[in-house]
Amino acid sequence: MRVGDAVVKTLAAGGIDAVFGIPGKQTLPLNQAMAENGIRYVVARHETAVSHQAWGYAETTGRPAATVVIPGPGDMNAMNGLKNALNDCTPLVHIAVETEPEVRGGDGIHETPPDTYDNVVKANLLVETPQSAVAVVERALEEATSHPKGPVRVGIPKNFLPMDVTQATADEVTETTTDRENPSLDDAVSLLAEAERPAILAGGGIRASGASTSLKELAAHIDAPVVTTYKGKGTFPEDHNLSAGVLCGGTSPEVAAVLESADTLLAVGTDFDAVATGKWKHDFPEKLIHVTYHADDIGTGYDPAVGIVGDADRTLRALVDALPAKHSDGAERASTARAADQERFDALVNDSDVLTSVEALQTIRDGVPRDAIVTADAGGFRIWTLVAFPAYDARSYVNPGSWATMGTGLPSAIGAKVANPERDVVSLNGDGGLMMCIHELHTLAAEAIDVTVVVFTNHDYAIISEEAARSYGLSDGAYGWGDAPIDFVALAESMGLTGRRAETSTEIQAELDRARTSEGATLIEIPTDPYEPQASEWMTKSD
Repeated sequence: MRVGDAVVKTLAAGGIDAVFGIPGKQTLPLNQAMAENGIRYVVARHETAVSHQAWGYAETTGRPAATVVIPGPGDMNAMNGLKNALNDCTPLVHIAVETEPEVRGGDGIHETPPDTYDNVVKANLLVETPQSAVAVVERALEEATSHPKGPVRVGIPKNFLPMDVTQATADEVTETTTDRENPSLDDAVSLLAEAERPAILAGGGIRASGASTSLKELAAHIDAPVVTTYKGKGTFPEDHNLSAGVLCGGTSPEVAAVLESADTLLAVGTDFDAVATGKWKHDFPEKLIHVTYHADDIGTGYDPAVGIVGDADRTLRALVDALPAKHSDGAERASTARAADQERFDALVNDSDVLTSVEALQTIRDGVPRDAIVTADAGGFRIWTLVAFPAYDARSYVNPGSWATMGTGLPSAIGAKVANPERDVVSLNGDGGLMMCIHELHTLAAEAIDVTVVVFTNHDYAIISEEAARSYGLSDGAYGWGDAPIDFVALAESMGLTGRRAETSTEIQAELDRARTSEGATLIEIPTDPYEPQASEWMTKSD
């Protein structure tokens, strides 16, 4: 069997049903094999979007996704999304066609040293012989889907792909388990059993572990309010009476107080990264229990009283079984935090001619089905989305983690819709972020992918301009482009989409309804106030 055929069959056997990429002459043996084996090949317009599309697929399903790129420029363009997936513990298998071994080191076309990618993936594997290709791809699938999950790069020399050779047989992988007794669990049980004001901080590890149900059970069992990190958003439904908010750059003092005033804090599935914690500015209680799959995370930023290296779901279920039920003021503490945030939101809803982000987001939330998948881009826009746009399900809200790269909202929506064709998918973007992936509007049209793209336009990198004016004395809108505004409606229509503009809440609702019932992708442009407060300032100030 040809190596390219064997690689694709191995991917299919591992559950891969869609591959994202841009073809090149080097990838054609793989493309041929995908066509013959019923794997959908989604053609992007830039390799930066390829890995973000696969990330959106995996984030909304929990299943691994795959990418195929050409050597050198294609591979390096995809690095941005690979690093994003690494930080988010998202399972990807990245197939990179490599320079031939006999040319390597001689500056062949597109050549980069294979170790260039070591620090942006969980594992970087190189197929050294054509006979070992299947074994290496099987190892990559196992590595990508084993906790802590992450992207795995597989480099395959291009001259191997058409070769017809017998594949080596790998030893059967025996799954390891962490069900063994963890002595630290007893210490965690003791602290939580004694707690009078417990609280829970839930990170992205809840999503990776499929632990949302167990999280809800434990929170109700011990009456503990729950704050999620920005990567944990959606793992605990934000209309639950114990939901208190999100730990991010827009966390209000009242939401932070839910964690800081707890006598015992259970942090599960989080690495306490500098982005979520504001460089560890929060004064968390001494009785801190930290549960993570990464041993190196224990002690990073905070010194826990109890550290547990283990699976989030398994640990939460063990705590439910071991702890007595208790009743405290958990719902009241959560309600106080939510009410304080709502007061801040209400102050930004006004009768001005231009909508604020909060007004637009609230209208979109009301107009989008509860079970729709929503992807949100990074940038200042994302902070408003984190605090003012409720999410209800772990696989229904996608946003980048601490890598925080802009230009992910649209590509991740493409991956999400490919993975979930029967569900509504809505992509939320600022105009600055959308311009970083604008080419993928054409992918929507060319691939007939039905996504609703919402772009908030203020013709500015507003979060940067606001800081420049406030802290450095630059003029308002210093980094805006109001003198050269972009017509996103016309731009979308030029690429084969339906383009609409909505300037009021009523118009937003009408255009969302129209987009849901129409055929094909739609872009809705919503002008917003370029001088509105930034969430990182408005939400965090003390009264």
